[in-house]
Amino acid sequence: MAKIDIYTSPFCGFCYQAKELLKDKSVGFNEIDIIAEPNRRNEMLERANGQKTVPQIFIDDAHIGGCDDLYSLNAKGELDALLD
Repeated sequence: MAKIDIYTSPFCGFCYQAKELLKDKSVGFNEIDIIAEPNRRNEMLERANGQKTVPQIFIDDAHIGGCDDLYSLNAKGELDALLD
């Protein structure tokens, strides 16, 4: 099973959508709330090559991007292979 990290904010609808897709796929993920843990924001920026928006999603340490990127991988049939 893949290791998934998702940086989120409780005020972000796209974060909820991304988490729902992952839940629908029955995969666990490590959620990092950058509002509750503001010291983790710099970690996200480094890992995401300066991307400031949430969510930022990583599968096995590979940067996937945001919610739209996650849904795009799913639509192309490529997400399941990454999650295995």
